[in-house]
Amino acid sequence: MEHTLHPENIFASISNGYYHFTASEKKVSDYVLTHKTGVQFMSISELADECGVAEATISRFCRRLDLQGYNAFKLAIAKAVVEEKGGTVSDLDEEDGTIGPDDTINDLARKICTAESAAINQSMCLVHTDEVNEAVDLLTNAKRVYCMGQGGSMLMAMETVHLFSTVTTKFCAVADSHAQTSAAALMDETDVLLFFSYSGSTKDIVELMGVAHNSGAKIILVTRFARSPGAAQSDVVLQCGSNEGPFHLGSMSAKMAQLFVVDLLYHEYVRRDPDTAQNARERIATALADKHL
Repeated sequence: MEHTLHPENIFASISNGYYHFTASEKKVSDYVLTHKTGVQFMSISELADECGVAEATISRFCRRLDLQGYNAFKLAIAKAVVEEKGGTVSDLDEEDGTIGPDDTINDLARKICTAESAAINQSMCLVHTDEVNEAVDLLTNAKRVYCMGQGGSMLMAMETVHLFSTVTTKFCAVADSHAQTSAAALMDETDVLLFFSYSGSTKDIVELMGVAHNSGAKIILVTRFARSPGAAQSDVVLQCGSNEGPFHLGSMSAKMAQLFVVDLLYHEYVRRDPDTAQNARERIATALADKHL
């Protein structure tokens, strides 16, 4: 029978149970206790790689701590980190400069600028020419591009449709989860699903991509984690930067990183057929001219 622990603080739980762990679990313990803050931003695959163990070991380690899964583990880590910082939660991490109660507006502006610039710079470092070219090939050749996401990621999907609507009408957004599944079921080989998910690891994304894949559609995923269940089902994976912890859901830094990827796709799409894009822009500008004062 496995030994389980129930302390309030996850770090205390790990320390108190250390000698009950297997050799592989002790590797995980050592890493987590040494890199407390950073663990909450890592996927299960990344943590397994850093510890030199299998993902199954991470899952077993979470159960040892009487947690339902890896997401519950990261949430417990985030709570413990907050406790150690005196109960304060910031959307920015220590590298960017955590927001404090005594910060001025200028301090706040500087720290936000640093965080969002860092997210874009991370995304820039994650750009791979072959993947971008393949993604734009799919978008260019598609008869219809369905842009989707869940929660805050759906806002990125809608922003994508708005941007591409200046040069084409074939991009559309589907927000409702049932409507997304219905649309995926009716896709075919001429369609592309462009999906946004920071984690790439929700039940919804796995189910939806399974339906789209069975319909023959190509799938492009914009995500933070190249190794995730969603990525495994995608034809092209485009990584964005930014570290988003369990308490930072929907952070602007993560959105800025995703928008950078969207903008890159858009400009490469336009560059391949500049005459058609310019013609579309001129027609739209003429049609909208009378709506301005």
